[in-house]
Amino acid sequence: MKNDWRQKLHLEPGSGWLNDPNGLSYFKGYYHVYFQYSPESALGKGPKCWGHWQSKDMLSWEFTGTVLYPDIPEDRNGVYSGCGLVEGDTLYLYYTGNVKEKGDYDYITAGRGANVILVTTKDGHHMSPKQVLLRNSDYPADCSCHVRDPKVWKEGSVYKMALGARKLDDTGCVLFYTSENLTSWRFEQEVSVPDFGYMWECPDVLWLNGKHYLSISPQGVKHTEYTHQNVYSSGYFVNDKEFEEWDHGFDFYAPQSFEAPDGRRLLIGWMGIGDIPYTNPTAQMGWQHCLTLPREITVGKDGRLLQKPIREFQALREKKKEFSQGAMMQTQLPFELIATTPGRFTILFGEMLKLQYTDDVFSMIFLDEKTGSGRDRRNVKLTRCDELCVIADTSSLEIYLNGGEKVMSSRFYPAVREVSLFTENLRGVLYELKGLEVRNLG
Repeated sequence: MKNDWRQKLHLEPGSGWLNDPNGLSYFKGYYHVYFQYSPESALGKGPKCWGHWQSKDMLSWEFTGTVLYPDIPEDRNGVYSGCGLVEGDTLYLYYTGNVKEKGDYDYITAGRGANVILVTTKDGHHMSPKQVLLRNSDYPADCSCHVRDPKVWKEGSVYKMALGARKLDDTGCVLFYTSENLTSWRFEQEVSVPDFGYMWECPDVLWLNGKHYLSISPQGVKHTEYTHQNVYSSGYFVNDKEFEEWDHGFDFYAPQSFEAPDGRRLLIGWMGIGDIPYTNPTAQMGWQHCLTLPREITVGKDGRLLQKPIREFQALREKKKEFSQGAMMQTQLPFELIATTPGRFTILFGEMLKLQYTDDVFSMIFLDEKTGSGRDRRNVKLTRCDELCVIADTSSLEIYLNGGEKVMSSRFYPAVREVSLFTENLRGVLYELKGLEVRNLG
């Protein structure tokens, strides 16, 4: 049987390589999702560009093609990550133009150019000429050549920009800039935390309930059994001392947030990570990686953030099956399982995968090496786990615990589309799901 790992719920490229979500915005009646894109190679080789999807409802999407190419001297080695800001009838897109000089350089302290570049668009996919706003000389003297991933937002009558950076002493930080006109920027301050990685990528500032949360993707953070289990991490600062990871699964990095027209704060991440010790067999078929489902972000009682799949996805529910303790079910991928439990529980996906909660630890355990493609086990500490939601696509899993208090995301590669589920000590409902509509206009 030929494996069918093309997904129904998650946005993924028709061919080539996808990584960071970029320029997330709602503009002129459409949700716009840009993404880091290598259209020529499923391994991420070749020109680093931006691809673009748009949707009126986040259920029916249109791919308009590659909209930004590395075609000026200041971005000749890649159109790297960035953001979108809507002002009036214009969408402003900021990104990092990557330059690597030829020569004997380490490309950390010398040999790399990191330029903040602006383009504008009136329709989301036809772009203005490029304008270079910041160069290496505009960053603090103690920064390395690794400064990237601008995030721009408006506070009152002024504009703010956050940039992720690596300092010459191998500590990570975020640089903050201010502007009155979206093009002329002045340095304001640097934010860092001792002993917390050598590089902070993909900064974001989320405003929720009158408070701002700084989100980063730090590299070089110490790994433990229950935290920072992946090669690189992503999370946000609850306060000056506490850092909470967005996701404890195998595949999550570089999230970005934006505001929906009804005021909801939505977040999308890359369901992948660089430099991983496991693999994605779709690369052999010509494409690799996807984005997470869009998630609604709200504030919990303790000030930590909760994540839930966007409510629009409830329109995808079709066949409904109720189940109680000790249930055996056959179901087609994709599906959504929503359950409650009084304590310990187990879910078995045939002989492929186990989800379990016991002794204050929730675990995702791959039982079959082929299904996990090198993924083994991820754990997260929870003093209680009485509610869960599992969304299983044809080759992705997203697991939301306690109303989104903790989340785990992972790719998985089952040999069949029909899955045998065994649930122990759970009661709930399972929906088989229809897929998104995705049209290729590019």
